[in-house]
Amino acid sequence: MSHFKEQDTESRLQNGEPAPPSSNVDMHAEAASSNSLKPHLVEQKNGKRKSDMTLEEMYNNQYDFGDDEEDDSDWEPSALPAHNVVEIPKWFCLNCTMLNIGDDSHCDVCGEHRESGILKRGFLASALCREEGVTENGAHAADGLRDPLMQRVASDNPTAIGFDKRMLLHEEVVMKSHPHPERPDRLRAIAASLATAGIFPGRCYPISAREITREELVKVHSLENIEAVELTSRVFSSYFTPDTYANQYSATAARLAAGLCFDLAAAIWSGSAKNGFALVRPPGHHAGVKHAMGFCLHNNAALAALAAQITGAKKVLIIDWDVHHGNGTQEIFEKNKSVLYISLHRHEGGKFYPGTGSSYEIGSMGAEGYCVNIPWGRGGVGDNDYIFAFQHVVLPIATDFDPDFTIISAGFDAARGDPLGGCDVTPAGYAQMTQMCCALSGGKVLVILEGGYNLRSISSSATAVIKVLLGENPRQNVEQVMPSKAGVRAVLEVLNIQMNYWPSLEPKFSKLQAEWGWYTLEDKS
Repeated sequence: MSHFKEQDTESRLQNGEPAPPSSNVDMHAEAASSNSLKPHLVEQKNGKRKSDMTLEEMYNNQYDFGDDEEDDSDWEPSALPAHNVVEIPKWFCLNCTMLNIGDDSHCDVCGEHRESGILKRGFLASALCREEGVTENGAHAADGLRDPLMQRVASDNPTAIGFDKRMLLHEEVVMKSHPHPERPDRLRAIAASLATAGIFPGRCYPISAREITREELVKVHSLENIEAVELTSRVFSSYFTPDTYANQYSATAARLAAGLCFDLAAAIWSGSAKNGFALVRPPGHHAGVKHAMGFCLHNNAALAALAAQITGAKKVLIIDWDVHHGNGTQEIFEKNKSVLYISLHRHEGGKFYPGTGSSYEIGSMGAEGYCVNIPWGRGGVGDNDYIFAFQHVVLPIATDFDPDFTIISAGFDAARGDPLGGCDVTPAGYAQMTQMCCALSGGKVLVILEGGYNLRSISSSATAVIKVLLGENPRQNVEQVMPSKAGVRAVLEVLNIQMNYWPSLEPKFSKLQAEWGWYTLEDKS
């Protein structure tokens, strides 16, 4: 396997470019060696039912980007006379990755200028204008996060950030018909936003990065998972599932992400940090005991919970607000009464990826009630529904559980404008939920980045969350929240199930049903 020079890697990362590929000969030789990874690494197959589709398949089919090879197999554009060929320009939006046809300067889907400065100044850059220059503050923000000169912060700063730019090397190296939504630019946009706002570097402090050890991994994952991820370092390009890619740097990136989450949890529990934010990728909440899937290789939140318990926490709460159900996290802890898992996610009767997360999935083997799923029955769910669910389900159960440590699996793909999530949560909504979480476990809170694929949405939402961790109060007033009918129905259903395990919910359910039951019967909107 050929290796590019370290200085070339550094230069490309700083400029926001992918790492240089191996030669074609190397790629074919390494592709042949990938047979040893089966059945863990599989090829994409066509003709799947909708319920079996992966995130990427749903993503591509929704907008119909794929080419029909069968229909076009006998058509040769080169055989046509040159004067009959009209080449239609197309481009993919930097912000949301959506395909645009024509010479327009702005994305038809999200409105972002095709040459905006979102990777230089984050969400603080104008979405409407071309970025004319590069400012020193935001030009290479992701690179600057590891610069010791930029990391000089006051020793009493309460909020720690976990980041390492080697996680930017994890990317899909074989270009498909559409850019993969889980891409390095996600971290670059957040880093640029934090740098431009003077938050990090500045008001937060970094922790040193290290790769998690095999001894730590085996306490959550099977050897099957660990060895399958390790094997990808020998292959130029490989896939665990059709939408979960790896390259030769992915195993290192996954171990760094897990190691940062592990050490942040330990630092918060020990008191060296009040709270923390793990700016990491690949994400983790779909990774189960054995299998990598849904863009996730190792389960970062589960390993952080393990770290908190090793260092002394008896009870750990995991709140997962990613738009997709964290099936991996649920699997890992569904028989464990020392970890309470609460997930708010789009479900639609199991039709939304990954199909798990029904309100009737409550835990097992004596741990019933320690898995709480709040499944939305439709898309478009926004701030009011999430805050309503927090007020009537999340906080009452969490308060009864009385956790020593709180972890937020913070996917921002339920955010307004996300191409996969189709929901409507705003940065103010995420800030309000964070503030509610900070009232738990004495403020010992670790926020871990999961999904989120619109760069402007993810960077503005992450910044809003970190501001709350730093002690700023959200501006949103949550005294009078008007949820949707679908939101009320979901909350009432969950309360009706969970009050069998959390008795304090019974009077809350009765009161809520009396106040809102009529509202849910008017229609099914």
